[in-house]
Amino acid sequence: MKLIVAFGNPGSQYNFTRHNFGFLALDFYFKINNLEWEPHEKFNAIYKKQGDTIFIKPQTFYNDIGQSVRAFADFYKIPPENILCVCDDFNLQFGTIRERQSGSAGGNNGLKSVIAHLGTENFPRLRLGTGNDELRQKIGDVDFVLSRFTDAEKQQLPEILKQISQKLAQ
Repeated sequence: MKLIVAFGNPGSQYNFTRHNFGFLALDFYFKINNLEWEPHEKFNAIYKKQGDTIFIKPQTFYNDIGQSVRAFADFYKIPPENILCVCDDFNLQFGTIRERQSGSAGGNNGLKSVIAHLGTENFPRLRLGTGNDELRQKIGDVDFVLSRFTDAEKQQLPEILKQISQKLAQ
């Protein structure tokens, strides 16, 4: 069994923000694969089980994502090495997609939450670059992660989302 976790914040006010890049990526994957999310209130998430893979979008806020991850992992007996976290990373240039099999949170509060709830850093992650140094310096980190993509970035999103979907299908 494999668990794929999208990182983001619930609520339409966060749609197309940098912190919701993980949600956006899985929503795109679902659209091209004709999948639909289902509520899973027990674990505070929306999810879809497809074959031996469970996709989830936790409905906690970003910094508490680990709660849902741990609940699914425990219930379905999924070891950390089979949990793929799909998250934004403002330290990577916009459009960069970086895969890692383990590692630190690197300042990402969602990853910190998952690490705390699983008790390990040994789980794979797909980091999606949202970096825009000029904008980040201008508005600061907190406002940056909650900012929407620029028009130029929006034009690049379809191709980036296709690349992410190909990685999720592997």
